[in-house]
Amino acid sequence: MEIRVQSVKFDAGQKLLDFVDKKLAKLPKFHDGITSVEVTMSLLPEHDNKNVKVHVRIPGNDLVIERNAKTFEDAIVDCVDILKDKLVRAKEKMTN
Repeated sequence: MEIRVQSVKFDAGQKLLDFVDKKLAKLPKFHDGITSVEVTMSLLPEHDNKNVKVHVRIPGNDLVIERNAKTFEDAIVDCVDILKDKLVRAKEKMTN
């Protein structure tokens, strides 16, 4: 599984990139057909100004989750939690 991270309007530090890799590396446990994951992190003018968009590519279906939070780490954790459920449901649909 290939993971690509893009940061918009800022340079993501190595610590943040490692955190993203660590969290997303768990996703294949929930669906073994994941081909790639694209993460876009950007800054917004609002109060919860950290935006994370995660695009997971699986055959026949792409999942896109977007979350805002006070930190990029919180937004990533929220996205991964939602993706776990969606990946399990997508896998169940494939097997039925």
